[in-house]
Amino acid sequence: QVQLVESGGGLVQAGGSLRLSCAASGRTFSTYAMAWFRQAPGKERDFVATITWSGGRTYYADSVKGRFTISRDNAKNTVYLQMNSLKLEDTAVYYCAADVTHTMTRLTSKYEYDYWGQGTQVTVSS
Repeated sequence: QVQLVESGGGLVQAGGSLRLSCAASGRTFSTYAMAWFRQAPGKERDFVATITWSGGRTYYADSVKGRFTISRDNAKNTVYLQMNSLKLEDTAVYYCAADVTHTMTRLTSKYEYDYWGQGTQVTVSS
């Protein structure tokens, strides 16, 4: 129903920046929020940031506050994650997600989201 295509991942030095993009297509008209999660090797998939589609309200994980910024372009059905001051611990596969059904209203929970992208690797080196 909803397809998510990510781009922008790659290799960056600590202290550097990357911008991730996630373009949504299909039945996107009812999307309530979009989010970014990340998963490091051997770890669970953890919340990074989310944004509500209509109001633009944002929420961030404590670990990225002040460094990452989530934004959206409603006309393009695209969400972005600007990542600055990257740290080694930011290394992970980053996934974008779309909340369409909006059943739990827990936007920091991975279980809130109905559709997921394939993931894009972000590697931060020293």
